[in-house]
Order: sequence, then C-alpha cells, then structure tokens
Amino acid sequence: MQTLAFDGRMGASGDMLLGALLAAGADRDRLAVVEDHLPVRYEARSVTKNGIAATAVSVRHEGTDAADEGKSEDDGHGDHDHSHDGHDHHDHTDHNHDHADHSDHSHDHNHDHSHGHAEGHGPERTYAEVVALVESMDLPGTVERDALATFERLGEAEASVHGTDLDSTHFHEVGADDAIADVVGVALLVDDLGPERVVTTPLSTGGGEVSMSHGTYPVPAPAVVEIAERADWSLRGGPIEAELLTPTGAALLAHYAEGVERLPTLRVEASGYGAGGYDFPDHPNVLRAIVGADRGGLGREEITVLETNVDDVTPEVLGGLQDSLAQVGARDVSVLPATMKKSRPGHLVKVVVKPEDADRVARRLAEETGTLGIREHGAGHRWVADREIRRVSIEVDGETYEVDVKVGTDDSGEAFDVSAEYDDAAAVAAETDRPVREVRRLAEESVDASEE
Repeated sequence: MQTLAFDGRMGASGDMLLGALLAAGADRDRLAVVEDHLPVRYEARSVTKNGIAATAVSVRHEGTDAADEGKSEDDGHGDHDHSHDGHDHHDHTDHNHDHADHSDHSHDHNHDHSHGHAEGHGPERTYAEVVALVESMDLPGTVERDALATFERLGEAEASVHGTDLDSTHFHEVGADDAIADVVGVALLVDDLGPERVVTTPLSTGGGEVSMSHGTYPVPAPAVVEIAERADWSLRGGPIEAELLTPTGAALLAHYAEGVERLPTLRVEASGYGAGGYDFPDHPNVLRAIVGADRGGLGREEITVLETNVDDVTPEVLGGLQDSLAQVGARDVSVLPATMKKSRPGHLVKVVVKPEDADRVARRLAEETGTLGIREHGAGHRWVADREIRRVSIEVDGETYEVDVKVGTDDSGEAFDVSAEYDDAAAVAAETDRPVREVRRLAEESVDASEE
C-alpha cells in the first residue's frame, strides 16, 4: 500500500504542505491550472532551517509593486495584526497566514518584482463564492471534491465558532486568492502523488497567544479547535510559544489524513521537508513528508462502549442479548461474570456500538435487562479487518462438498486469518463421518491454495 505520512511535530500550514509535497516528488507543473485561473504564481525555493534543507513556497500576486512586496516579505510570520486592510475578521480563519517563509531572509531577490506576495490578497468571498470559483477551475473530479471538502470544513468551523450557518459564512483571508491557491494546490499535489493512504502523527499547535481584530486569543485558534474536533488525528501543545498549526493546514489534514501515534513502518521511496515561516533557535520549523509502501493496515472505525451491571437477569435473556442488540446496531456484545455488592453473583454486559447507534442500543439494553443505568465509555475507535465469506469446494472420499469460509484481510487485501464456518463443517463431518477439525482444515487450505 502506497502511504503518504506527515510528521506533525512542528504543526502544519498550507504553504508547509505545498513545500513538503513538492520536496517529496510531486510535480510542480500540476499547479499551472491554478495560475491559469487566478492572478497568482507559486514560487518555490530552497531554504535551510536549522541545518535541514527544505522547500519554501510563496504564493505571489500579479501586479503588486516592489514596495508592497518588500513590506510583505519583511513582516514576521507571527507579527501580523489579524485585522488586515481594515477588515473586521469576524469569520477570520487563517491566523498564521499560512504562507511565505517571511522570517527567512534568504529570499531569491532575482524574481520578477511585479509579483508581490499574495498574503490576504484579492477579494474576500462568501463560502458560496469560493465554491463557485473552485468549480469554475476545470479541475480533475477528485481534486475538485477534495478542495471543496476542505473549504466545507473551514466554513463549518467558522460557522460554529461564530454561531452562524455555512451559507452565511464569509471568508476573509481564507477566501482570498492565496488561500484558495494553497488549498487547491495541495489537492493537486496529493493527487499527483496518488497515495492510497495518508497519515499524520499528532499535530503540534504551539502556544502563547495570537492577536485578532476581536482581541487576543490563546493558541490554538478557535477554528483550529473546531476542525480538530471533527478530525481523526490528535493535537498536542508546544513545543514553541508561537502559532504552529493554522486552520488551513488543519482543514487539509482533517480531510486527508488518518491519525497515528507514530510514523508507520514504511519502505521509504521519497521524502522531503516543507518550510514554515518562523525561525527558532533549537527547532527546525519544517513539516516532513514521507512516501513509501507498507504492508497495509487494519481499518479504523469510530466506536463507543456501553456497559451495565445486572444481578437479576435470567440466563435466557442474557443469551439472547447478542441477537437482540445486533438488530438495533450493536457491533459486539460480551457478558462477563461479576461479583456484585454483598457478594451477590451478577454479570457485566459490555456492548460495542457506533456512536450514532448508542442511544438506540442503550434503550434496547435497558428494555431487555431492566437495568436502571448504562455507562458510556468513549473508546474512540477500534481497528477492524475487512471480512468476506468465500464459498469453497472440498473433496472427501471422491465427493464434493461446499463450505463457507470467513477470510479476514488488511486494507491492502492481504489475508491474515482464514476460518471455516463451524455449522457448514459440522454438516459435512456428519455426512462423511470425519472429524469437524479435519473438514475445517480442508476448507481453510482450499482458500490458502487459491491465494497462491
């Protein structure tokens, strides 16, 4: 399985993602479609961050004069007031501006000075206007869907923070040309690399405070927290008192990436570093991307666990819980013996459910057992194998019989567990006067032979 892995220990932003993807081998020419539809140009250059060679990407706007460009490049990444151009940033999203390596002054000064840095440049747009613009860019279908899904995450985060709805959300900096170039550019470069799986380690937010037009807010910014709540990965504070994770970076990774605690085992094929805007004494401000193949993993699904203690439920009712609760959405049911108060014998019932099914399953559990209280444990997720039933033919004493076999596979399709269905094997065993164990072995070996 081809995997794209990000190391989030220094956070992420739109420009860092662009740089990391280019450094890991994505084709710069894929970005031309954005330059054809927006008055911007992507500028990639090599920089060094604490001894690490990285790629810094700037989005430059056509037609800005050299004086404006110099001002943009001289501004520190963390020194911007978040009320640029007099805008009231009620729906402000990208607090870190997500763009050029402003604090690294080793810029290539031979570039065309008719291109100024596009930070916050261009019109502010409503969510609907951003959607219409992206749809007008003639992007490949998957790229358009990914870009629109990212903007939807940004819009929903803004709406939640400010108590509005998605349709009435106005993007200020995130609706500007440069931010659209970031989101669509990342979608194009991920599509070019074509990974089957994208993962990220926990994303560092930084710390301290960030200034906005409505006041000073602690890092992470409110929109980042909203996005993280709907993402698969986790946040961690530090290691620097600065804003490391921007809403644009968070939204892109929330759309693409599955959270992992550590980098997976990969046969590395390419890697690269995208440069961030700050310079720190002891921490290279880079986002690392690694492309490689792994053996495939188990799928992840969100779950929660319901449990209750009972001491007056008959064995017949307990025995029927598996089928009864499965009818309303339970994924698994366990009944464990327990010692209750005053040393009375009882049982602990544990039920694995999808979060959206929890209310319905809890109601059925109460109805079946008469319990007066059900606890919920936020287990978060579980790893699950893909499962399929295969009908195989086996030969016993010259006669052919059919047996169902359950096959468990990882998400690359590699089988790691094969188990013949007991009832089918028992029926064949009774008819042939053979041990059930032998019939199951023949059926399972039949599946193994078909895989070769």
